[in-house]
Amino acid sequence: MDLSDELGLVDLVVLGDSFVPAELVTPGQLVAAAEAYRGKARRLARRAAALVRAEVDSPMETRLRMLMVLAGLPEPVDNHKVCWPDGRVRWRFDLSVPASGLVIEYDGRQHAESDEQWDHDIDRREWMDGHDIRLVVVRSKDIYRTPAGTLGRIVTAMRARDMRVPRLSEEWRQHFPSLPEDLAVPA
Repeated sequence: MDLSDELGLVDLVVLGDSFVPAELVTPGQLVAAAEAYRGKARRLARRAAALVRAEVDSPMETRLRMLMVLAGLPEPVDNHKVCWPDGRVRWRFDLSVPASGLVIEYDGRQHAESDEQWDHDIDRREWMDGHDIRLVVVRSKDIYRTPAGTLGRIVTAMRARDMRVPRLSEEWRQHFPSLPEDLAVPA
């Protein structure tokens, strides 16, 4: 809670999302602590705590989810799992809208540098193709340099899946600055 005086919304959510898998706190405990917090940034702490999720694997997945949420897009499911008939996890998707067959993946450098990871990704993508699942791949530059273009790609994929896309909020711009060459988000 004390860091809410120092950090912005997205960084607070990244921090909270990292505490949960480390079993330092649950999302519910964070929400309760934020409600009890009386510091000067208590509203920010409460908002950040409410956005912390339990199934997040990386800070960049959190940043990508926050870009979408702050733009007013429907919040995706974190780490949706597809299981084998015996219940073992076959595939995990960073962010998804399972009912619409949409997956949004953050791919870090290890996806290009590790043959094992690359093979896994190819197998998973071929499985998705066979199950009519639309994939949007996002990399670091797409979040830090061209977030408007990234939102445009996600919105286009959502519309292609017949999803209802609300009018986008401009709030994301406060947290994700764009380079001059970043494309405008489609209306």
